[in-house]
Amino acid sequence: MGIPQGTTSPKQPLSLTPFGEACLRFDLTAIHEILEKMGYKDDEGIANEVRYFIFDVLFAQIVKHVVLQMQDTLNSKKHGDSAFRAKDFTSAINHYTQFIDGGTMVSPTVYARRCLSYLMNDKPQEALGDAVQAQAVSPEWPTAFYLQAACLFSLGMESDAQQNLKDGTNLEAKKNKN
Repeated sequence: MGIPQGTTSPKQPLSLTPFGEACLRFDLTAIHEILEKMGYKDDEGIANEVRYFIFDVLFAQIVKHVVLQMQDTLNSKKHGDSAFRAKDFTSAINHYTQFIDGGTMVSPTVYARRCLSYLMNDKPQEALGDAVQAQAVSPEWPTAFYLQAACLFSLGMESDAQQNLKDGTNLEAKKNKN
């Protein structure tokens, strides 16, 4: 099952990883298993900091409010993760949306998981939006490209999907060399 690479001969197959293969086959169950195994390890190095610039008088009240808001946001992610693990993708979408809308932290993995949850609910356009957001947060993350490919295949955009598979494969090969 060869995939043409840009200007190379169509006879030269693209060597896909299991994630790339799952996206090529549009095997949502396999994609789910891979994302579940990956966890959040690829979020390392992503800025998740909230900076406080406040006056001393308001410090305690503002910190308390922010901490509670962050705790709510983290709880949304935790509940989303539980729903995702249980394959309750509608609940996962709702909880991950609360996390994202909280706006205190950014996680490409949350976007990836909500993307797959949208795909599982037959909402490929919404899924594509999340795959693109995951790439915006983490531009060198192969997972974002693979998920975009799955979404594009679902939308019937074969050529764009193939390009994203190629880009994801190249990034993954580059990452694995380091």
